[in-house]
Amino acid sequence: MSRLLARKALAEFLGTGLLVALVVGSGIMAQRLSTQDTGLELLENSTATALGLAALILMFAPVSGAHFNPVVTLADFALGRRSRIGAGTGTDISTDAASTDTSTGTDARTVAVFVPAQIAGGIGGAVLANAMFALPAATASTHARTGTHLWLGEVVATAGLILLIFSLTRTGRGPLVPAAVGAYIGAAYWFTSSTSFANPAVTIARAFTDSFAGIAPGSVAGFVGAQLVGAAVGVGLVVVLYPAPSSVVPDADADPGIERVAAARV
Repeated sequence: MSRLLARKALAEFLGTGLLVALVVGSGIMAQRLSTQDTGLELLENSTATALGLAALILMFAPVSGAHFNPVVTLADFALGRRSRIGAGTGTDISTDAASTDTSTGTDARTVAVFVPAQIAGGIGGAVLANAMFALPAATASTHARTGTHLWLGEVVATAGLILLIFSLTRTGRGPLVPAAVGAYIGAAYWFTSSTSFANPAVTIARAFTDSFAGIAPGSVAGFVGAQLVGAAVGVGLVVVLYPAPSSVVPDADADPGIERVAAARV
């Protein structure tokens, strides 16, 4: 593994870990501060997650693209192979004198490194959150989340996330991704029946905490399956609506202040 790829994997490990610590930790805090008021607990949890996620994307995007999510990594791989251009979620401005990797998008080797790093980081984040609140380091959640209506919620949440990310990156609006993704996830907590996990690594990690944000181990497979279906739907919508990263050049009669929209990694 090159130093560049190792640095990217570390960023994905840390970013996903901090994301899970954010979700689980804010859930525990909300549960302690607003006992028996589920609506307020969800509001506190979703607000912290939306704001924190945007900050984490800004923090790690220059290193790895800030995927923090296996389905985002897989979608980037699939779309990159199809277009031979790729559409990452963040600007990769890292340099490595020993690396000659000049490809865009996500290749198979990166997928093979990113996904385990994301899952391991997520589990580490759950353990960290538990420890910060003096809970057992890892406890299987007893919060069962199952049923076709919840799986449908995950399909919708994940498809929307993929469509949002790649609609922005494929139309030259990548700098909006951190705020847009944070806002979308915060909103999806409320408009989806599943409260929008939309992330297999986060889903697996949340099985390690018996707290407000937890999910019973027996419910994980259904959620992950629905997320994969949602990712496929999202990729299909991106292909139809945004066939390939392209440049939009304003007409001669158009407002001269309109910027040229060029395809690029955010």
